[in-house]
Amino acid sequence: MPILLSGSIAMDHLMRYPGKFSDALLADQLHKVSLSFLVDDLVLRRGGVSANIAFGMTQLGHAPVLVGAVGEDFGDYRAWLERHGVDCESVHVSQEQHTARFTCTTDLEMNQIASFYPGAMSEGRNIELAPVVHRTGAELIVISADDPEAMVRHTQECRELGFAFAADPSQQISNLDAEQLRTLIDGAQLLFTNEYERELLQSKTGIDDAGLAAKVGVRITTLGADGVEIAGAEMGTLRVGVAKVGEKEDPTGVGDAFRAGFLSARSWGLGWERSAQVGNLLAGYVLETVGTQEYTVDSATFLSRLADSYSSSASDEVAPFLR
Repeated sequence: MPILLSGSIAMDHLMRYPGKFSDALLADQLHKVSLSFLVDDLVLRRGGVSANIAFGMTQLGHAPVLVGAVGEDFGDYRAWLERHGVDCESVHVSQEQHTARFTCTTDLEMNQIASFYPGAMSEGRNIELAPVVHRTGAELIVISADDPEAMVRHTQECRELGFAFAADPSQQISNLDAEQLRTLIDGAQLLFTNEYERELLQSKTGIDDAGLAAKVGVRITTLGADGVEIAGAEMGTLRVGVAKVGEKEDPTGVGDAFRAGFLSARSWGLGWERSAQVGNLLAGYVLETVGTQEYTVDSATFLSRLADSYSSSASDEVAPFLR
């Protein structure tokens, strides 16, 4: 059965700054910042959290279901996703607004400054999940960063109808209030965050580690260069190191690729550690490219890299599931 991915669908405007942001920031003047960075590169790429996860899953042989709101300018992007195996039948097309835009500048140290224009994404709150689940038989709904009202509505619908769901609030944590955040995570089978997002979520909600454990089945926290931490009441805490990567180009979409690999491996029935290893390696593919959907997974190469990063038993276990 497929996985339903609900969240942002956007076009990315990615720029590269050939310096360090930190060199232009004055610690005692942060309350009145007025800066301009001269970039040396600009590329336009397909993006959005749920679309990035969907693309990543297709690279591992899955056919995920994409749910979100876009503008009438989505035609070429739709064709791209469908050509790679993404089910876009339930994507809502706005008659009034453009597809969302993400603008991001990355410096030499992989630090980023970004802004996001939601556009048509604000109409995601009008989407009902039940018809999509009934059409596709989806086994899990991943609620990623989206229009805040859409995220809350989808989470409530999952609880009311008994749909299994994963919470992936990521960039929207800073824009959601405490009550909304509590609503989003309560009863989730999985909670995805990075380390900073987890601390921000707990700070805003006042929920400690024990409180999170009571509300969420398993917490998956990415730790950047330190890999990923997986924790659950019945499994304790597990740490998995990063995969070996080549030259780092751009970190945009790395977390989305991790989720794609992790969710793919879990749907194959693999364990937590192996799933994290698959996610870490797929994240490495994105880190080595500019753009979140500009990579191709060759099964033999993927398995070879998995063995080199972790073990031959890891590649042997994953091999039967890769086409």
